[in-house]
Amino acid sequence: MPETTVHGFAADKFSPVRDAFEANFASGADVGASCCATLEGETIIDLWGGFADEAKTRPWERDTIVNVFSTTKTMTALTALLLADRGELDFDAPVARYWPEFAANDKERIKVSHLMSHSSGLSGWREPLTTEDLYDWEKMTSLLAAQAPLWEPGSRSGYHVVTFGFLVGEVVRRITGKSLGAVFREQIGEPLDADFHIGLPASEDPRVADIIPWPSPKSAVKPVFSEIQEITFLNMPFDAAATTRTRAWRAAEIPAVNGHGNARSIAGIHSILANGGVARGKRFLSEAGSRKALEQQIEGPDLVMSHLPPARFGLGFALPGPLLDLRLPNPNTIHWGGGGCSWIFIDMDARTTFAYAANKMDRRPLSDPRPFRTMQAMWQALGIGGAEGAHAESRNG
Repeated sequence: MPETTVHGFAADKFSPVRDAFEANFASGADVGASCCATLEGETIIDLWGGFADEAKTRPWERDTIVNVFSTTKTMTALTALLLADRGELDFDAPVARYWPEFAANDKERIKVSHLMSHSSGLSGWREPLTTEDLYDWEKMTSLLAAQAPLWEPGSRSGYHVVTFGFLVGEVVRRITGKSLGAVFREQIGEPLDADFHIGLPASEDPRVADIIPWPSPKSAVKPVFSEIQEITFLNMPFDAAATTRTRAWRAAEIPAVNGHGNARSIAGIHSILANGGVARGKRFLSEAGSRKALEQQIEGPDLVMSHLPPARFGLGFALPGPLLDLRLPNPNTIHWGGGGCSWIFIDMDARTTFAYAANKMDRRPLSDPRPFRTMQAMWQALGIGGAEGAHAESRNG
């Protein structure tokens, strides 16, 4: 079996981070991955290694990218925060102000902030769908505009697994006349020269790592879902390995789940929020606009992630709380991740970002030890705490 080599840099101070990263490969937990951290906008750790495919025939290179699933939501949220900071979007306004058709079925009082915090009542589509339907923006957004909420908007969160990107993305499209992916690329990605894509050009396909799904559970016991969970999870077949390798999936804009990037691009982009709106010497948001993400919108048991502890959501990001099985060292920290596995942590107190992007999925994404142990090593090296954080192996399964 080919040996895994870790490349990149981490100064002597951060050698425990490299050790933790290497341990993920040695244990077999990772096949291919990247991790990156910034401090005060400067890159302090940039590591990558392993393989881009399960057969271990393609090395994970410096410029390898991967589908990061729900970490895409953070890019969508950042785009909305940018528009809000410029006065083009009001989070307290009803969605129907920008998207009149959305008012159907008693949704005229749903606010943009409800979309941003997974509390709009639209965590899924009632109508059974195919994977190919995801590539039809007009169909997906029209169905959401016509549908009645699954619960009282604003009363509870219910994680908007896929709908988040269509809902926020359509508001962005109505305001700007451009797709979410285009606004993100023009206003954030290109100015930062960041290698992150919502809608991937075919020219970049050779750089994409294959998603490796988790093994099917040995237990024959099927989970019992509520109606809301069934609508959210089961109304559309999805084969992670096969679908994410198609040109149709990569080319589409599904701004909740099909962004492609690596840890370097994720950490670099979110240094905007960690550093009061500035990245690479360019101001993207005001300090106040950056900190809007910290404003709690909803807290309590989540209707979709009901098997997990209660969630706290700000505007587009999760806030410190029991949902994440990790003790965060600073209160002004926002985060989210994807089942890929991928993660981004933005600590506005320490002005740091930490990102992880890998190709082997984990069935317990909110207690996945791979990024957590690596990030904790960074916290220890920086002296900002986190040494006592822990993750429970059984929380998600």
